[in-house]
Amino acid sequence: MKLTIVAKPGAKYIAQDSNNKVLYSVKKKNFDSKYDLFDKVNYNLYTFAQVGVADKKPIFHIILNDATFMTIECKSLFLDPTLVCRNKTIKYELVSKDRKNFDIIVEGNAVGHVNTQEGVSGDLQYDLEIDNRYYDDYVVLFAVAVDKSFGELNRESTT
Repeated sequence: MKLTIVAKPGAKYIAQDSNNKVLYSVKKKNFDSKYDLFDKVNYNLYTFAQVGVADKKPIFHIILNDATFMTIECKSLFLDPTLVCRNKTIKYELVSKDRKNFDIIVEGNAVGHVNTQEGVSGDLQYDLEIDNRYYDDYVVLFAVAVDKSFGELNRESTT
């Protein structure tokens, strides 16, 4: 599965396929720090929420039916930047050397990547590619986690 996730003004993200067809949108909930993931028919799939910060490293939850489905923890911001995404059945590690290009690792094997690009308008966008066996709708939120964890550092380094 290949998607491009584009950050839009107004705390919104859209995920497009290679034909620029919008498959998902992520919208901020009111004044909360939560974001909802919607599919192309505007069905609310998951909620993404920052639940804390440990040693300046953010922690997020992906929520399904009002229960935490997956936890995403930033393990390192600078030296070997890493996000660990886990639930009861699977653990994804998003591992980088430069805070921009992340390999998605499952059980020690690379199954995809999230690459940060600067868009035409200067906003960041994320090219996500993952093996179909490891893809699920919530994987789109990995790009949002990368943006929330490393986006500001990456924006500062491009200016």
